[in-house]
Amino acid sequence: MHELARASGLGIRLRAAAIPIRPAVRTVCDLLGYDPLYLASEGRVVAVAGRDEAEALLAAWRRLPDGGEAAIIGAVVPDHEAVILETDLGGERLLDELEDDPLPRIC
Repeated sequence: MHELARASGLGIRLRAAAIPIRPAVRTVCDLLGYDPLYLASEGRVVAVAGRDEAEALLAAWRRLPDGGEAAIIGAVVPDHEAVILETDLGGERLLDELEDDPLPRIC
């Protein structure tokens, strides 16, 4: 997300509740104190589409064999060049960029 924000000069607003994180991954992260957004992830794609095309793209993606968890997780916004995460409790926080390599992936 930070690369998108930097390259576009725009901001990104993400909704934590909309990001598909498997229950097993969330449980392990909770036990170990990790934030799953800072773990390496394989087999995930982030696509950026216009507001008018997003729902059609999502429907098409969900029809793919491995696309069942596809979701609209946020929006590109013009007001800042940062990544903001809207939390499950209704607040928001700046999603800091990684300074080092991501933590190992959890399968």
